[in-house]
Amino acid sequence: MENPVIILGAQAVGTAALDAFQSNDVVVYCLLDDKAELQNTELNDVPVMGNTDDKELLKLLGKKCEVFVATEDTASRRSLTNMLREEYTVAPVNAIHQRASVSAHAWLGHGNLIGANAVVAGTAKLGDGCIVGPNAVLDVKVEVGDYAQLGAGVILNADVQVGELAFIGAGAVVVAGVKIGAKARVGAGSVVVADVPANQTVFGNPAQKV
Repeated sequence: MENPVIILGAQAVGTAALDAFQSNDVVVYCLLDDKAELQNTELNDVPVMGNTDDKELLKLLGKKCEVFVATEDTASRRSLTNMLREEYTVAPVNAIHQRASVSAHAWLGHGNLIGANAVVAGTAKLGDGCIVGPNAVLDVKVEVGDYAQLGAGVILNADVQVGELAFIGAGAVVVAGVKIGAKARVGAGSVVVADVPANQTVFGNPAQKV
């Protein structure tokens, strides 16, 4: 990546994204966050400069800077991404940690965060704006919808499908062929052996509706 990156968000997701970029020696120009107490501070020696809608800094996007959306709230990440596309004609870049393993035959959308030691196998598909935690594994033919979030150590076995905006907690295992519906939530450490309908929350081993 030739251009420096501006990260929108300086909290947990922004910190992970910064670590991913710095692991690849990518220059991060600054972070922006709407929390006033974070502004005019530094994160890993990178300044947190202003709000996520700072027009003076955002006008650098495109020819001079890339952008990554790292706000905590999924709805905010989606609305900021749409704003960037409409007003600045840019799409967020992917933040892939240097120690992650992403197959050349995997398909990735825009603005995904892939943590250290995560594995995205060949023919796996990742939509836009997804968060894949450290040590997560996406096996062959896995499909993950836009803005889904996979916690640290999640294992998605072959042919698993995860709907958009779904959340799978740290350490959960989803067995081969299972479908997780849109906006469904899987509790940390769960073992999912059957399909989970949209908007449903499951937890346990085997995972049950809660």
